[in-house]
This record gives sequence, C-alpha cells and structure tokens, in this order.
Amino acid sequence: MVTSPIQQPISVLPTAPGDLRALARATGGPRWRERLLTDLDPVRRGFTEHVRVTEGPGGHYADLVRAAPRLHRGVRLLVAEHAAILAALAALQHTVRLPGASAAQVRARTVDLLRALDRHRRHGADLLWEAYQADLGGED
Repeated sequence: MVTSPIQQPISVLPTAPGDLRALARATGGPRWRERLLTDLDPVRRGFTEHVRVTEGPGGHYADLVRAAPRLHRGVRLLVAEHAAILAALAALQHTVRLPGASAAQVRARTVDLLRALDRHRRHGADLLWEAYQADLGGED
C-alpha cells in the first residue's frame, strides 16, 4: 500500500452530476441556447482549474507518479481524457452556437460531454483507489 502523503486531487470537476444532467434537458423555452452557453461557463472554468491542479510538474498527478511509478499509465490516460473533455466542451459550445443545430444535436453533444466527465471521474477514483488501497504485499 502506498503510505506516503500524496495529496489527493481537489475536487474541482465542474458542478454536481445532477446539475450537469440538467444541461441535457435545457433545450426548451425561449433563449435556451443563451442559457445553455451561460451554464457551460462554470463547467469550462471548473474543468480548466481541474486540469491546472492535476497536470504539470507540480500537479497532483506528478506527485502520484513520484510516489507510485506503477501508476504512470493510468495518469497518462487521465491526461488524455482531459484533452477529450475539453474537445467535447468545445464541440458542444460550437453546436449550441450553430443557428441550424437542432435540440437533438445539442442534447447528443451534451450527453457526449457528460459521458466523458463520468468516465474521467471513475478513472480518477480507480487510480486513487489503486494508489492508496492496493496491497502490493511484503507487509504482515
């Protein structure tokens, strides 16, 4: 088990999952496109902050790999997911701004984003579990 004091990533992933799921239903009523774009701003800011505190030489992921080098592959996966989530956010914002985009297209992009965020949360939780709970043997 890793026993060094690795600082766990701060939960800066955007908003609660229920709030994000509300984005998928936000395609109705007057000015829904403007509301959705406004609602996406804190999601983008929160995720950008998450990337800032986890990546890079001084980020949480670097601390994790220094303490448990076996987790390098999992950390690389999380970093790759960051790029995919930022791309999903950009695609959703682009689709919302397209005058001809239907509500169904916007919902599909929103679902893509939600799935990517959910997958990232699960992978992050699995990696932390492996770092802190995995029994590597050698101890009685």
